[in-house]
Amino acid sequence: MAAGPEWTAQPQVNDYAGGAVTVSGSTEQTVGGSVCRSGSTTGWHCGTVEEQNATVNYQEGSVYGVTRTDVCAEPGDSGGSFISGDQAQGVTSGGSGDCSSGGETYFQPVNLIHSTYGLTLATG
Repeated sequence: MAAGPEWTAQPQVNDYAGGAVTVSGSTEQTVGGSVCRSGSTTGWHCGTVEEQNATVNYQEGSVYGVTRTDVCAEPGDSGGSFISGDQAQGVTSGGSGDCSSGGETYFQPVNLIHSTYGLTLATG
């Protein structure tokens, strides 16, 4: 599904507290650094980057080059944004556990997405 010509990307991530975080760039967070995730099922959750360039093995197959975090997520959060401060980090890919007991979540790094598909990040 493609966006229509009247649609314009907005440089914001929903914080699920009635506001949004404005994105100003995409400097990659390092291992041990903090990140937050915005998801339509569980809202806003934060944690730490645990591994970069990881491989995750889903039932459907393996995904390479993702970032592993200790941020919780649940079904329906996939596709949501990861951000560190005002720096875009990536797009939620999946994980294990839940937001009651904890778990880990993987995201596709936004800079890799941009370079692979020739995209530009909307910033504000």
